[in-house]
Amino acid sequence: MYGNLPNKLSHLFPGSGRPDRTKMNGAEKVVCVTGATGFVASWLVNLLLQRGYTVNATVRDPNDRKKTEHLLSLDGANERLHLFKAELLEEGSFDSVVEGCVGVFHTASPCYFAVKDPQVEMVEPIVNGTLNVLRSCAKVPSIRRVIITSSLSTVMFTGKPLADDVVVDETWFSDPVICQKLEQWYMLSKTLAEKAAREFSEENGIDMITIHPGTVSGPPLQPILNTSLDIIAKLIGAETFSNAAWRWVDVRDVANAHILAFESPSACGRYCVAGKSVHTTELLKILRELYPDLSLPERCADEKKSTPAFPAFQVSQERVKSLGISFIPWEVSIRDTVDSLKEKKLLNV
Repeated sequence: MYGNLPNKLSHLFPGSGRPDRTKMNGAEKVVCVTGATGFVASWLVNLLLQRGYTVNATVRDPNDRKKTEHLLSLDGANERLHLFKAELLEEGSFDSVVEGCVGVFHTASPCYFAVKDPQVEMVEPIVNGTLNVLRSCAKVPSIRRVIITSSLSTVMFTGKPLADDVVVDETWFSDPVICQKLEQWYMLSKTLAEKAAREFSEENGIDMITIHPGTVSGPPLQPILNTSLDIIAKLIGAETFSNAAWRWVDVRDVANAHILAFESPSACGRYCVAGKSVHTTELLKILRELYPDLSLPERCADEKKSTPAFPAFQVSQERVKSLGISFIPWEVSIRDTVDSLKEKKLLNV
């Protein structure tokens, strides 16, 4: 459907029809990954190293071995991984990191939901941080493409009904006004950041692509829980479970989508990366089958409600599969997630 974009959709996917600028020889395979210690970013660094790239990775403190050891221990890290300190809100902080790179993967972003000052804690770091990275990229002629990790939340809050039979795709754009009314500050910040990034990229001739993951599962490389894995971890030993449906996607698929979007000459615009809708009851059923000894909740916290707090809409996989993605089954991803969390002693068992 998206191989040759029809004219009425071309404005939604800037970059279509551009010349092939992603072919590289070995000496040119230097890329940057921002926020490299994060869940998705760590796997992205891992897969990039496996594919022979040299990676300039930004972290808050390159000397904090507790937070960087999982990166430094990756295969190829000794030879081709370089850690840099960079601050999202410090203009020019990424200049030296992206210098000489052919590609930039911007994943760095706060992701939490209990905030006192949304503007200061979420909007400014995410929006201005994204623009700071792009300003640095605009100064470097060698950069051929920028991949930004966005969110499925920048697609789903449009005001359209989100019933079970609705299929969301890349032509949907969240409305900032709706996000603000719902007090969904992370969603608002990512929506504003994508809009600002597209405008800046078009004005400055940057070939930019956004990746929009659903709820990310899979085995973590980092030694701590992140927001999405905490959803699973909190079920262990809990008395109740949430009346919600999640569109799980494996972290390895998300990281792979970033790389394929960078490498594919025809890639452009936006890519939703999410699996089928899975209600918490389905997740618990799989967990009970795989781990009968785990203490898992039997009662829903919202028993009086007849519909999930998050509707069970579907997300189109057509466009991202055109990159060559073959999704890991979510049952496999959940098993790998829990096994890894148990091994890292991140579960209350």
